[in-house]
Amino acid sequence: MPITKLNISRIQQGTHHDPFNVLGWHQQTKDESWLLRVFMPAAEQVALKTGEVFSRLKDTDIFELKLPVRTEQHPVLRWQSKADLSWLESISPYTFTALIGELDLYLLGEGRHYDAWHILGAHLDVVDGVAGCQFAVWAPGVQRVSVIGDFNGWDGRSLPMRSRGQSGVWELFVPGLEGGWGYKYEILGAHGQLMTKADPYAQQSFNRPETISCIPVPSQHDWQDRVWLAQRAQFDWQHKPISTYELHVGSWRRHPDGTFYSWAELAESLIPYLTELAYTHIELLPIAEHPLDESWGYQVTGYFAPTARFGLPDDFRAFVDACHQAGLGVILDWVPAHFPKDDFALARFTGETLYEHPDPRRGEHQDWGTLIFDYGRNEVKNFLLANALYWIDEFHIDGLRVDAVASMLYLDYSRKAGEWAANQYGGRENLEAIAFLRELNTVLHGRFAGVLTIAEESTAWPMVSRPVELGGLGFSMKWNMGWMNDNLSYIEEDPVHRKYHHNQLTFSQIYAYTENFFLPLSHDEVVHMKGSMLDKMPGDYWQKFANLRLFYAWQYAHPGKKLLFMGSEFGQWNEWRDKGELDWTLCQFPIHHGVQRLVGDLNRLYQNEVALHQYDFNSRGFSWIDCHDSDQSVLSLMRNSDEEHVLAILNFTPVPRLGYRIGVPQAGRYQELLNTDSDYYGGSNCGNAGELHTQDVPWMGFAQSLVLVVPPLAAVFLKRVVS
Repeated sequence: MPITKLNISRIQQGTHHDPFNVLGWHQQTKDESWLLRVFMPAAEQVALKTGEVFSRLKDTDIFELKLPVRTEQHPVLRWQSKADLSWLESISPYTFTALIGELDLYLLGEGRHYDAWHILGAHLDVVDGVAGCQFAVWAPGVQRVSVIGDFNGWDGRSLPMRSRGQSGVWELFVPGLEGGWGYKYEILGAHGQLMTKADPYAQQSFNRPETISCIPVPSQHDWQDRVWLAQRAQFDWQHKPISTYELHVGSWRRHPDGTFYSWAELAESLIPYLTELAYTHIELLPIAEHPLDESWGYQVTGYFAPTARFGLPDDFRAFVDACHQAGLGVILDWVPAHFPKDDFALARFTGETLYEHPDPRRGEHQDWGTLIFDYGRNEVKNFLLANALYWIDEFHIDGLRVDAVASMLYLDYSRKAGEWAANQYGGRENLEAIAFLRELNTVLHGRFAGVLTIAEESTAWPMVSRPVELGGLGFSMKWNMGWMNDNLSYIEEDPVHRKYHHNQLTFSQIYAYTENFFLPLSHDEVVHMKGSMLDKMPGDYWQKFANLRLFYAWQYAHPGKKLLFMGSEFGQWNEWRDKGELDWTLCQFPIHHGVQRLVGDLNRLYQNEVALHQYDFNSRGFSWIDCHDSDQSVLSLMRNSDEEHVLAILNFTPVPRLGYRIGVPQAGRYQELLNTDSDYYGGSNCGNAGELHTQDVPWMGFAQSLVLVVPPLAAVFLKRVVS
């Protein structure tokens, strides 16, 4: 086909929307010969490897070669570099046909391509016997998209991509590229804006401060967790114990020079530590790529790329695999509520709003300085849905803790009157976000049985953890922020005043079974001048530790799954500092080591005693013995399974309660399973010498009763011994 001056100019200037219309093979209608065109700004001269020499179009870097027949679909080009006159070899990308199928494009447009990471992004491939990399990106409404990197001198004119029409997808197969090359996309916007962007679907990135995407090498990891995955698919999580250690990877341990532990080093030290403490799960603060350490991972710029801070993607796979082989599940903190404004990432990706909602009243978190996804746009919704599935499919993650769900549900979240736009019915509910969350949970649970989704939702939104088909959002569980706030407020009171706040301990039973609740003592409670868990406790040195041990016991006695942030398990004095490591030297002191021992024993008790976990989400698993003894600040309760009971008696004052009588459901001998005042944990060793016997004295509605010692600022757990 004839080439016009306009086409030449647009190719040279990088404004041609369809480079394949000019470059590559073109059959001539007059004589049925073939014309091969290439645009090579870095070339002095070009020839085929077989010897035929291209002619240069006048005053251009476009080279042409006319052949009577097309002997090869993808001939090897020999070209001389302008820079040093050396001779190099390559194959033109413009001799390859489109690789993305029409069905893929249709599903992307519908928002239902749940495996989109296999199509978009950068993928090494062999096409027609030629090795290279296939690039694809969604960037609708722009004039041109190019792949740029060291391989083309970051020149956006040299590798313009193929437009796939109304889908907004651009693709290009570039022969000769290998894993490890850095790349970005250069985008010429609708109004002439020129931008360079990291790949939204990049599965690997370079380490900060670089913002470059990296062509990933296909995974070589040989998974050894088949037994774990089979058991996970049958996991009856509603009736099994889940105790979770929340972890910020960058500040758990560090090397003496301040550098991070790698995934391999973390596996070597963390997994035995948590196995000894009998945790069932680890929850990682976000580990998707993010440029700023101080964001703790919550301002994500690379949603599909495990951060390069701690190693390669296969290193993270090996870490998860090692956790599974040790019996530890891995939950990932996932951030679909917002993303940062960094100009190299998702923000105004095409020069216009794309991933963010176009209305700033719905598209920006003013408090956080971040942008809000446009959940009503199919391709954006697809991006997030595919990302959630990606972490589970590619990295065998066992659950997602979904961050900031409340901010997604309400259009007026953290906004004053006049600063938000109502939905189509005049309400404050974000209907698109609600539909997204329901689809997320439906698709994820449908594909991956036993995988958990946990909502950080801080309001009274109903049925967060109820099935979608019943009108719920479909999450497995929800963080119980009410329990956390009420009980932390209570425990921070001086014991002399606690009797006036007794209802803060008991109020949670009003709503405890309206959701499947997680009881979180998370990183959010030990930062921003809130004090560490230990430092929150009132009283002198001894009382602080006693209060902390008592509070942890109360968390395990209360219905709901358990979560504790790192460092809290040994009573760190300082608030969490993300720039260093935990204060591990404290573990050398017996009283800190005692708290650590207690956390491990509470986990073992929780797992071994069915009554403490079988009905975490059902009222049949809990009953008060006495919740009214506010004058003495004592609670007594029973946790119940189908077969047996475990009793917990908690004294929230520093006064030992001697001869304290409680009613019990059965006569016999009761064993003291755990006493937080044991000197083994750093307590005063006040207790009941291991066991107690019932008396035929009716009490609190029971025919039998026990008389026991309730230690100061302590909890005891009792169980009837069956002879």
